[in-house]
Amino acid sequence: MIRWILFIAFVLFIDFYAFQSVKSVTKNKIVLIVYWLFSIAVLVNVFYQLNTFNTSKGLSQSVMFAFGLLILSITPKFLALIVLFGEDIFRVFKGVFNYFTNAHSTSFLVERRDFVSKIALGLAAIPFASVLYGMTRGKYNYQVINHTLFFNDLPAAFDGFKITHISDIHSGSFDDADKIAYGIDLINEQNSDVILFTGDIVNNTADEMTPWIFHFQKLTAKDGKYSVLGNHDYGEYVRFDTPQEKEANFQAIKDIHPKIGFHLLLNDSVYLERGTDKIALVGVENWGTRFKKAGDLGVASKNIAKNDFKILLSHDPSHWETEVKNHINNYHLTLSGHTHGMQFGIEIPGFKWSPVQYIYKQWAGIYNEGAKFINVNRGFGFLAFPGRVGIWPEITVITLKKK
Repeated sequence: MIRWILFIAFVLFIDFYAFQSVKSVTKNKIVLIVYWLFSIAVLVNVFYQLNTFNTSKGLSQSVMFAFGLLILSITPKFLALIVLFGEDIFRVFKGVFNYFTNAHSTSFLVERRDFVSKIALGLAAIPFASVLYGMTRGKYNYQVINHTLFFNDLPAAFDGFKITHISDIHSGSFDDADKIAYGIDLINEQNSDVILFTGDIVNNTADEMTPWIFHFQKLTAKDGKYSVLGNHDYGEYVRFDTPQEKEANFQAIKDIHPKIGFHLLLNDSVYLERGTDKIALVGVENWGTRFKKAGDLGVASKNIAKNDFKILLSHDPSHWETEVKNHINNYHLTLSGHTHGMQFGIEIPGFKWSPVQYIYKQWAGIYNEGAKFINVNRGFGFLAFPGRVGIWPEITVITLKKK
C-alpha cells in the first residue's frame, strides 16, 4: 500500500508542476480540463490493468498498453518539471543581467516566466510525440540493415553468401496482421541464401504464435531456415498449474519451428555445403549471464571440426562476451538478439545510445574482436512497452566475403 501511495504522490507531484507550465501558457479551460482528465484516466487504467490481468497468462496486451500510457503521460510532465525547476538558473542570469544593465523592472521576470513555460512545453512535446509515434507506427517501422564482413578463411564457394538474421519475434505482442505480412514480405525481398532466427518466438505461451503461423510459413531461403530458442521460449515468466503443463507448453513452442519451416538447433550443429566446401551452423539453447543457462557449446559443437568456418546462433549476447569469443573453437560469426535495443534510444550516423548499453556491452549491431564478429539484432517484435522509440525493428542482411 505504501508503494502505491508514494507512486500516486510522485505522479501528482509531476502533474501539479507541469500543470503550472501549461496554465501559464494558455488560459483555455478546455485544454486544462483535458490535461487533468488524461492524467487521471491514465492512472486509473494503469491501476485497473495491473490489479486485474490474468497472471496465468503472463504480461497481457492490456498491461503492455497500460505501461505505454503511463510512459506517455509521465515523460513530458517530468521534462516540464525539470525545466520549471530550472527557473532558479534563470534567476542567476537575471541578477547578472540587472548588474550589467542596471535593470530593476519586473518585466524581465514576466518575460522569463513566459519563455521558460514555452520551453517546457516545447521540450515536453518532443518525447510525447516520439512515444506516441512509437506506439502507433514505430513498433512496425521495419529497417533493413546491411553488413558486409570479410574473412581470410571463408571457403571460396561461400564468397558472397547472404544471411538474413531476425530475432525476438515475440508473437504475443502482435496486433496488426497487415504490418506483420509486410515485415514477412520485406524479409523475403532480401533474397538471402539462408534465414537465421535467434530466439524468443513468443512472450510466454505457444498459443500466442497460432494466429501468425500462416504468415511465417511464407518465409523462404534457398539454403534453408534455422533457429534457436530464447529465454522467453522456456515459459519461465508465466505461472503453470503443474510441471507437466509447463513442459507441454515448452514442447509446443519447440514444435512451432518445424511448422513454419525452421530447423530448430537445440545444442546441435549442421553443415551447409556447396560442392566440396562447407560451413558449420551451430545453435545453442539460451545462455545468459542474467537468464536461463541451457546452452552448451561443447555439446553443440561435438560433430564439427575445430578448423571449420562456424556461424553460431546464441540468443543472448552476454554469451559471446563471457564465453564464446575466448572459446577454444573459433566461432567466426555469432548471431544474437535479446536486448531489443531496449526499444528506446537514439541512433543517428556516427552515434547510438540506449540505456541498455549499461547492461549489455554488445547491444545493437556489429561488434568484433579481431576476426571474431557478433551481430546483435534489435528484434523483429516488441515486448512490455507496446512500441519503439528511436530503436526500430530490424531485419539484418549479412554478406560474407573472402579476403
